[in-house]
Amino acid sequence: MIKIPFHPMIFETDIISLSWHGFFSVIGVAVAVYMVIKQSRKEGIEDDLIFNVASWGVIGGIIGARLVHILDNLDYYIDNPINFLYIWRGGIGLWGGILGGLLGGVLYAKFIRLDRSMIGRLMDFAAPALLAAQAIGRIGDIINGEHCSRATDFFFGWYYTNPNSPGMSCITRSESWSNGHFPLGSDPSTPVHPAALYEFIWDIIGLVILVVFRNKLQPNGSLWFVYLAWYSLGRFLIQWVRLDRVYFWGLQEAHFIAIICFVVSVIFLSLKTRRSN
Repeated sequence: MIKIPFHPMIFETDIISLSWHGFFSVIGVAVAVYMVIKQSRKEGIEDDLIFNVASWGVIGGIIGARLVHILDNLDYYIDNPINFLYIWRGGIGLWGGILGGLLGGVLYAKFIRLDRSMIGRLMDFAAPALLAAQAIGRIGDIINGEHCSRATDFFFGWYYTNPNSPGMSCITRSESWSNGHFPLGSDPSTPVHPAALYEFIWDIIGLVILVVFRNKLQPNGSLWFVYLAWYSLGRFLIQWVRLDRVYFWGLQEAHFIAIICFVVSVIFLSLKTRRSN
């Protein structure tokens, strides 16, 4: 079993603090923007356009990610409303970041009257960059102890020993969250599935696939929907070992979003393939 002893905060003051999750999220965004710019330069697209679209995508992603996290933890934020704003302490929902970022970038592209083909091309540039950013962000999750997971007896299970780690709070989750997989009152040293590591590996595999097919799919926008389908499938499967709030049918919020996004992606790709043939 793997023991993770790290404090979740890099530094913390009365005014501002920075978590490992926040640090690696920023690094991930920077790497993603760099990857998009590097690819766009090969096709003669101006840096200013990429910076502007990316900026609105990042803004939309931050807002969406924070809103999804708040909705997932609404009881806490109702009791602590000032913490709505403390995003640098961690607390984002990746699905909100993906969909909010897409919405922000596309709305700005529409505002400056980019045509549909160019918007699709920019989405294709963003697809592998998003998986790279997500993989980097998951490193912060691993250090922090984000995302409670089901207990496991497998040798690759891990547990957190720092009393400030979010991973130490998993045993206090109610049955509506744990769905019976992590009995209340369990020992904090109970090993759990490394869900963040699973997703890191899934993202890296997806990144390799997207890079291989980067210039082989038509029409523009297809690669982004391959990305969305890939991530949706992986998130749906990995979500079974995570302990987020259970709503109904034994499913968590991320399950429902993954199903919708996967179906939309498959329909889009099927229609485009049929038209091209």
